[in-house]
Amino acid sequence: MPNIEEHIITKPIKDPHLRAVLNTMFTGVWLQQKMGQTLKPFGITEPQYNVLRILRGQKGASMNLYAIQERMIQKMSNVSRLIDKLLAKKLVTRKESKENRRRVDIAITAKGLELLEEVEPVITQNVFKQITNNISKEEAKMIGELLDVMRNE
Repeated sequence: MPNIEEHIITKPIKDPHLRAVLNTMFTGVWLQQKMGQTLKPFGITEPQYNVLRILRGQKGASMNLYAIQERMIQKMSNVSRLIDKLLAKKLVTRKESKENRRRVDIAITAKGLELLEEVEPVITQNVFKQITNNISKEEAKMIGELLDVMRNE
């Protein structure tokens, strides 16, 4: 199994903090690529998948763009463009708020829910299974906790 130095073709990284940062960055990109490859046949990107999951969590209620953006894994300024693409695919609906015309409410459609039902077993098989085959639940818990500590400001 190649280590980070073999992946990025460099000499051994002596500073453990630098090695952890580089390894975390490399692994994050690897996971994004793996998710992208898995989602591509379904015609959606990882950020679009993230938005659909956020909206599904609302159990039929709508959300405004700002609330969606706050909950996204990848914070991005072009959420409205992302929503436009989901609208074109009829995976979400968009409605102007009656109280505030500048506010737009977004909700997932039945087609969006169906797509998630179709996509998630494939993600489980192609992405999560590889990870769970390589690390135990205890190791996964430890990684999650260490990443939380790493981001603690």
